Amino acid sequence: MATFGTLSDRLTQTFSALRTKGKLSPADVDGTVREIRRALLDADVALPVVKDFTGRVRERALGDEVNKALNPAQQVVKIVNDELVTILGGEQRRLQFAKSGPTVIMLAGLQGAGKTTLAGKLAKWLKNDGHTPMLVAADLQRPNAVQQLQVVGEQAGASVYAPEPGNGVGDPVRVAKDAMKVARDKQHDVVIVDTAGRLGVDAELMKQAASIRKAVDPDEVLFVIDAMIGQDAVATAQAFQEGVDFTGVVLSKLDGDARGGAALSVASVTGRPIMFASTGEGLDDFEPFHPDRMASRILDLGDILTLIEQAQKAFDEDQARKTAEKFATDSFTLEDFLEQMQQLKNMGSIKGMLGMLPGARGMKEQLDNFDESELTRTEAIIRSMTPAERRMPKLLNGSRRLRIAKGSGTTVTEVNQLVMRFEQAAKMMKTVAKGGMPQIPGMGPLGMGGGPGARSARKAAKKKGKAGSRSGNPAKRAAEEAAKAQGGSAGGAATGSGFGLGGGGAAGNQAPSAEELEALQKFLGR
Repeated sequence: MATFGTLSDRLTQTFSALRTKGKLSPADVDGTVREIRRALLDADVALPVVKDFTGRVRERALGDEVNKALNPAQQVVKIVNDELVTILGGEQRRLQFAKSGPTVIMLAGLQGAGKTTLAGKLAKWLKNDGHTPMLVAADLQRPNAVQQLQVVGEQAGASVYAPEPGNGVGDPVRVAKDAMKVARDKQHDVVIVDTAGRLGVDAELMKQAASIRKAVDPDEVLFVIDAMIGQDAVATAQAFQEGVDFTGVVLSKLDGDARGGAALSVASVTGRPIMFASTGEGLDDFEPFHPDRMASRILDLGDILTLIEQAQKAFDEDQARKTAEKFATDSFTLEDFLEQMQQLKNMGSIKGMLGMLPGARGMKEQLDNFDESELTRTEAIIRSMTPAERRMPKLLNGSRRLRIAKGSGTTVTEVNQLVMRFEQAAKMMKTVAKGGMPQIPGMGPLGMGGGPGARSARKAAKKKGKAGSRSGNPAKRAAEEAAKAQGGSAGGAATGSGFGLGGGGAAGNQAPSAEELEALQKFLGR
């Protein structure tokens, strides 16, 4: 996430200096802790939190768990990761739903923190989870707040209770109280109350929020805080805790280019868990907060679990099975490729997904230069083809490619590159479907480095080399080997092509077995 970019870079650089040391001295530990302290302070983390954090890290780093470790640098990274998880709240805390009647969730926070937008995000998230949420427009002070909530509610597919026009007109406490009766009559199981904010903490704000809480008796009070406000986050959170006593925290604008001290301070200072994170402007840019996953992202260790969850939501199980069968039977077409690409776009930002991979900070420049509009151009090229051309790319001669380039607003070179990449990917996936190892351009065939299959492959290659030409003339030996390759061999798929297609023989056209399909399912994580 962009909010932790600077902190993550500083910590990664600090740990990289430790990896060259076989054993850590007290001076090494003190230097590392000092750099961690500076990184946290630069990220606007509250001073008491920094002192406690670095004190625990130093105590553990000087203990036996590091001295007896085979890799002290990795052990220090683990210690820092554990302590980050602790100050971020420890374990994930889920919403507590009411045992009977609608569950009431009240949102509180300063003006500009993103409460109204977050109400829509939370409503959509709950709706996708099988609930029937209703939004309540209890922010009657901010101009057009009621209209904004109605628009957001429509986008989220949730009902909105807004009896007052707002803009300073109406009693928010009465609106919130009446909303409970409406929710019961219309059988909404979740009520989300959007309350008014202020430009700063004041007595009037706290009194109104406390009155609404008393009127609706919410099951959850979520304090929405802007992750970019830095040190002010601590004072604001403490003021709301005393005035309203919230049960959980929601971090908004985590995609912003800021230092992120709020996220690392608020949970530790208030003792209330961070429950959700808002990571963008879209209604889908919203996710439950996992302290362990966030700590891994900060330390550039990746967040594979969140990536898998996003993939499971975006990809259809039956469609994935059909795609696996098409890979194995060599019937994967550009139409199927277009469907897969659209499902990939449904997962969200490609940059965001790549950023969840371990070591993504090492690819920072490539990620910054990554153009997500490339998917749009690729989709335009495929949609400019006729159905026959999508099913049979071999039909794409020069004139057809020129027509496609003009129709998609691209160049012939881009069309050629797309077709070439598609053919390479299809060959590679077919090899995987048949239980083989793909040959990646520039890397050679995989699977030759170790394992039982690799040993047998090396023996076969060595035996083949002995059975070949033994002529002492290099030119004659090369000519003999070229003639033998053209004449074919008993190796079948091994000599047919780098992707194991068998040169188009009968073996390449047979239907996939159950074992082959199972191997592909395992590869795709299904």
